[in-house]
Amino acid sequence: MSTKMTDGDWAVALEVFRASLPRRGDKGRNDRLFLEALHYFAVHNITWRALPERFGRWNSVWKRFDRLSKAGTFDLFFEHLASLSSTANLAQMFDSTIVRAHVSAAGAKGGKKVRHSADRAAASPPKST
Repeated sequence: MSTKMTDGDWAVALEVFRASLPRRGDKGRNDRLFLEALHYFAVHNITWRALPERFGRWNSVWKRFDRLSKAGTFDLFFEHLASLSSTANLAQMFDSTIVRAHVSAAGAKGGKKVRHSADRAAASPPKST
């Protein structure tokens, strides 16, 4: 799977991202580097601390991501990107938290249960001490 974006794609993404940013607060120094760090983080499935040095300090990237997430910037960003596409309504995403398993997949132990006869239980010594 190719995860490279062309310069034209980056120009559109950065324009939409900047339009989605809150009007107040620090705007960040390099939006493209920040978005590349988020892309790297998601594609490589790593921890924040494992971000390569070329993206800057991992804690700075995480703080900016956290601040923008809480402000709803990414929701607005993805809405704006989807509005640019004529086929965005055809693609839907879901995760495993909304998929219910069948009742038989609940993990209950299956098979026959062994039942001891009443005669055998009566013949055995008491189990208490």
